[in-house]
Amino acid sequence: MGCYNSTVVDGSPADVWAMIRNFHELGWAAGVVETAEKVGDLAGDQLGAKRVLNGVFHETLCALDDVNHIIRYSIDEGPGPLAKGEFSGYIGQVRLRSVSDTGQTFVEWSSKWSTGSSEIKGFCDPIYQALLGAMKAAAAK
Repeated sequence: MGCYNSTVVDGSPADVWAMIRNFHELGWAAGVVETAEKVGDLAGDQLGAKRVLNGVFHETLCALDDVNHIIRYSIDEGPGPLAKGEFSGYIGQVRLRSVSDTGQTFVEWSSKWSTGSSEIKGFCDPIYQALLGAMKAAAAK
């Protein structure tokens, strides 16, 4: 089971990466992420860094690949179908690729999980779509 959303963002992958790579900094996601609380002492580019988004999504940074522009994170707990004990193995990934003929960035936001309700996809897809919209808007500034 999983989600897949994508868009094209104005700006090079290097520019978009600079905007999103810090796991603790989500200023680019204004209107979607109201609060991003750092949990623990790890910096936003250190594996194992933890955050709580909007007071309900507990996430952990699993991979940060500066060469291939990939962020991978787990959702450890959240609202609705992501409540603790209702799912397992949720991994989200943001990947940037170059659109070579325009200089823009192709952004893929995907996720998968081992077990959980079929409601997870319907719950998460609109959030990822909103985040991609926020990313496009922030990159256009």
